[in-house]
Amino acid sequence: MSEPSRDPEASPRAARRFLFVVPPLVGHVNPTLGIAAELTARGHQVAWAGMPEVVERLTGPGTTVHRCAGPVLGEGGAGRPPDVRGPAALKFLWERFLVPLAEAMAPGVAKAIAEFRPDVVIADQQTVAGALVAERLGVRWATSATTSAEFTGALDGMPKIDAWLDGLLHEMRGRIGDPEGTADPRFSPDLVLAFTTEELAGRPARAGDRIHYVGPSIAERPAGTDFPWEWLDPTRPAVLITLGTANTDAGARFLTECLEAVRARAGRLQSVIVDPDDVLAPGTPHDNDILVRRYVPQLPLLRRVNAVVCHAGHNTVCETLWHGVPLVVAPIRDDQPVVAAQVVDAGAGIRVRFGRARAAAIGEALDAVLDEPRYRAAAERVGASFRAAGGATAAATHLERLATAGAATHASAVAPHATASAATHASAVAPHATASAATHPTAHPEGER
Repeated sequence: MSEPSRDPEASPRAARRFLFVVPPLVGHVNPTLGIAAELTARGHQVAWAGMPEVVERLTGPGTTVHRCAGPVLGEGGAGRPPDVRGPAALKFLWERFLVPLAEAMAPGVAKAIAEFRPDVVIADQQTVAGALVAERLGVRWATSATTSAEFTGALDGMPKIDAWLDGLLHEMRGRIGDPEGTADPRFSPDLVLAFTTEELAGRPARAGDRIHYVGPSIAERPAGTDFPWEWLDPTRPAVLITLGTANTDAGARFLTECLEAVRARAGRLQSVIVDPDDVLAPGTPHDNDILVRRYVPQLPLLRRVNAVVCHAGHNTVCETLWHGVPLVVAPIRDDQPVVAAQVVDAGAGIRVRFGRARAAAIGEALDAVLDEPRYRAAAERVGASFRAAGGATAAATHLERLATAGAATHASAVAPHATASAATHASAVAPHATASAATHPTAHPEGER
């Protein structure tokens, strides 16, 4: 993991407990790793609530993961057809994955809170069970915001979609949360940790008073993916082409066009293409110019490449810019068009049409970000803002302050509604969950993603 802070001034007077509630999505778990390492180095106890088969693969051995049930994106009916885009993709994501995930995880989250007794729950912005259950039990909670799309008012131009989503969340609160609660489970009323900066995301249009831009939480990950490092030629620029871990089902055509684009530049550069689902034609040659791999160690590889072609997933974009590497972005759906626009507005890359771009257009964009210094300069400028924001160290400090504030509030008085709410739902929670709730103040009303 990343080097934790050793500043004695950063150490708290009392050890606290922090519970991360995460979905079975790699890009949403990874930012928690650096924060957890920092909190642990400061003497705190850390645990996760999620699916151990996903979380433990990323956190490594020896971590505490409280099991939660739920679907995995792409399995059990949660996979989206490749041609589902725009508002239809958002509707599909919530109805077929995020809502079932929240309802399946809620009992496990309640049990984790009862057993671990956290001072603060850190709920991923798309794992709303963490927020709803914490609010119900009177435990302070923070939001781990792994995308900034909604900060900038991504749904402002779609009032019907926004209203539909608000209604969906309200109905879900009635089933697994406190029906009288008011906080938007996507945005903690106390603390939203955004793993970006205004240099990339721009000024927030929503929840700006609670957002703390800490930049990416970069941490070394457990070794588990071999890579032929000797294959890289230090005399030639290298390019990484990836569509993340949940999009290659939609990417066969695009990856094939990328393959043709870099094949046309054989001898000038080397290209690593990530193809976890083997969507490229069988027998795609591996030679001195092109390497096709199902998985790659992305962070170490980003230190060695000169450009990245990707789907504009927030995690991939921020990790790339952290290393000062420019991008060619081809957004597919969800928050990706918003993140792609942020990259372009920052001057750190070029956008191409995922559904229409041919090899020639992809190649031209790749040539530009490799050959024109302004793209790398912009990427390095955003990367510098990321480092200045503090990353995992800053995030850990914000969480300590929230935990300390919670303890101070409890010392004066526990909010009566918190204990009443916890008691009301005692039948749905592990036996001593109400005792846990009684040690924490109720979260303040209001919130967002």
